[in-house]
Amino acid sequence: MVLTRNLLYAGFSLLITLLSVAGIYVLLFADFIAVTQLMVYVGGVLVLILFGIMLSSRVHDKSVLSESVNKVWGTLVAGLILVGLSYTILKANISALPWLQTTQLDVLGNQKSTVQSIGIKLMTDVVVPFELASLLLLVALMGAAYIATDKQKV
Repeated sequence: MVLTRNLLYAGFSLLITLLSVAGIYVLLFADFIAVTQLMVYVGGVLVLILFGIMLSSRVHDKSVLSESVNKVWGTLVAGLILVGLSYTILKANISALPWLQTTQLDVLGNQKSTVQSIGIKLMTDVVVPFELASLLLLVALMGAAYIATDKQKV
């Protein structure tokens, strides 16, 4: 994504990256977060980014390309981050993760989904903060709609 000059290719590289993050969540048995990653980021945000790139990528019949600045430094920093993350992953004791220790099994011996336990937790223990956050988002949406309206016609 960093090395390409074509913005559309960078957007599709971001698609692969976000799908890979969802795959990591699946491997960590965090199925709710994996589905949320797919629906919110891949299904919503990335589609908007790709539409924005595709609708504005041609200006006067010329493709808009990003400037390639500091490819060497970008590649060096990305490589160092990759080495650091690889070292951390290899040294981690993944079997000691707390959510893997308390696995609940269904009748067939398969691991149960975490969606039910998250839903029960949201609707019992943290229902007031959950509803306050939804009201805050609603007020922010109404404020954004008010700001976006044309005040001269009213």
